[in-house]
Amino acid sequence: MLSFEQKIEIFASFPELERKDVSMGRVNFHYEGSAFDKKLIGFHLHPNGNGFAFAGRLQDVDTDDRGYVNIRDYGAEELRELIARSIHSLTREKAPEPEEGLVETWEDPNKSTLTLKFEDDMWYVFAGMNLDGAFETYEEAREYLIDEGFAKR
Repeated sequence: MLSFEQKIEIFASFPELERKDVSMGRVNFHYEGSAFDKKLIGFHLHPNGNGFAFAGRLQDVDTDDRGYVNIRDYGAEELRELIARSIHSLTREKAPEPEEGLVETWEDPNKSTLTLKFEDDMWYVFAGMNLDGAFETYEEAREYLIDEGFAKR
């Protein structure tokens, strides 16, 4: 188990995170660059070694109902990877320049695929030949695909 100081050091090594000291000696780390309402990546890191990290947008991490995972027994590399993935999951990907006929393939953990296409000033999600959804912006389509468990290939 990492000490409180080691956990603080790992979180602090990410320049995009801002440390905020809270009550009872606990520390939070905020990601102000988040593209979503969620900004709290490190939650209630406590001198007793307990603490939580946000993983609510990561499909392969078991979280509580608020999207946090207890990091009490995480090792250094495991914690670094979790923080990096969490930050990435909250970072809005720059939308590609809309160009008629632009196509992206998205895949879920079961290897099912959906296709995202830009046509007629709209973003369309297709499951094979069937229309699954239509969105006005790339960001809306991307968020929908991520929420459904898909990642861009």
